[in-house]
Amino acid sequence: MNIRWLGHSAFEIKSDEGLKILVDPFISNNPACTVAVEDLHPDLICVTHGHADHFGDAMEIADRSGALLIGNHELSIFFARQGMESRGMNIGGSSTVQNVKITMVDATHSSDIDFMEEIAAGGSACGFIFEMEGGKKIYHAGDTGLFGDMKTIIGDIYKPDIAMLPIGDRFTMAPHEAAIAAEWIGSTKIMPMHYNTFPIIEQDPEYFKNLVQNRMEDTEVIILNPGQTYKE
Repeated sequence: MNIRWLGHSAFEIKSDEGLKILVDPFISNNPACTVAVEDLHPDLICVTHGHADHFGDAMEIADRSGALLIGNHELSIFFARQGMESRGMNIGGSSTVQNVKITMVDATHSSDIDFMEEIAAGGSACGFIFEMEGGKKIYHAGDTGLFGDMKTIIGDIYKPDIAMLPIGDRFTMAPHEAAIAAEWIGSTKIMPMHYNTFPIIEQDPEYFKNLVQNRMEDTEVIILNPGQTYKE
């Protein structure tokens, strides 16, 4: 399994059986991204919410690659109206694509589609749990603040092995809250995201790493540069 960070909250996950999953594909307008839209060929695109810096290039990439789009019910309707193949989900529900189980979990954030001339309803923001073929679980939190279900549901029930957590502050958790989230979730590996894309969300990932390891010394905090790949 390979996980490549594309900057901001965009990740490309390649399963052991070769399924390519793209999450929150904010690529062409992402100043941190080193990859061109044309270089991405996913089988599946998962979008956590309707904001431009997460919805990103989802439709262009899906149109070119034939990828299936997954989002909440309202985003799925929006995709379908644009002629895209989509699969709607909602909080607590799961769907399986080529032996990878995808579960939609809550996030505390807004989700309206904000890049159109008139803002459109985007349903509820979410995160995703990806259960890979070998049983490893990856949690992509999307944009979110700290909330109790990270401990009682995501940590206690889903028990992800790897957690991708926003640390940028202003629109999401800051490093301190994200470190608490890491402790509640209990993953052995944490990847910070949604930081340093723009000046307004500048953060020091090493500071976050120290906060996490002061709480859980055996937890590995994996700090990637945009374009860098982590292999599990």
